[in-house]
Amino acid sequence: MIDLLRYLGLPVGISSVSGRIDEIIVIVHYLMLVLFIGWGAFFIYSLVKFRSSKNKKANYKGVESHYSSILEAAVAVIEIVILFGFAFPIWAERVNDVPDSRDAVHLRVVAQQYAWNIHYPGPDGKFGTVSSELVDEQENPIGLDRSSDNASDDFYTINQLHIPVNQDIRIDLTSKDVIHNFKLPELRVSQDAIPGMSIPVHFKATSTSEEFLKTTIGTKREGKSLEIACAQLCGLGHYRMKGYLTISEETDYLAWLDEQAEYLEEESGDDDDWGDDDW
Repeated sequence: MIDLLRYLGLPVGISSVSGRIDEIIVIVHYLMLVLFIGWGAFFIYSLVKFRSSKNKKANYKGVESHYSSILEAAVAVIEIVILFGFAFPIWAERVNDVPDSRDAVHLRVVAQQYAWNIHYPGPDGKFGTVSSELVDEQENPIGLDRSSDNASDDFYTINQLHIPVNQDIRIDLTSKDVIHNFKLPELRVSQDAIPGMSIPVHFKATSTSEEFLKTTIGTKREGKSLEIACAQLCGLGHYRMKGYLTISEETDYLAWLDEQAEYLEEESGDDDDWGDDDW
């Protein structure tokens, strides 16, 4: 069933919960298909049976049978079962089972018109202080206070999210301006980023980017990388608010972190040299 939906546009799921989410999507769509066919057939039947040429005089008593009420009750029961049996458990897991920052790869994502700012805590695993007063769109888009505790090794990327495979990921999501929606379609992640709020999002990727790209061979997605989409209309530039997700093996991810640390160290060294020359 799920494979059929993929041919109709559902992307391959590469997270630990994608199978369960795809299952409820399939069930809901089959229910909607049955309702569409059933109500459509009833509508056509009513048009034919109660056409004016066959019913010269109006019947003011209306339908006296209770079949329609029984069918409506059956649909309501099915919807309740889907809601409480499938949707609520998944939602409860998303809300209640947020991993502790010490037990997961912990990142911050700050949305803005029209970019994703990804804040990494550095080797110490602790974030430095951020302040809206320090925000500089060119030099410091997340408002990081380099003089604060734990901030010296922090770094950020713009529209480039790197994570390891098969590890719990926790992202604290917020926005600098308007409401955005942080969406990773292949990971079945979709969460609004709301100004003034820090909302935890957690997931676990089960395939690397390279493994995912192999599944797209021969399809319309062939050669296209994993993307971070904004699924909430956020302004005139909404169409170009797009980031990129890279999922790597742990060794490759750690190597990438080392590269960023070296770059940060070189950048700090250049600042020190500039200061010495200035004096």
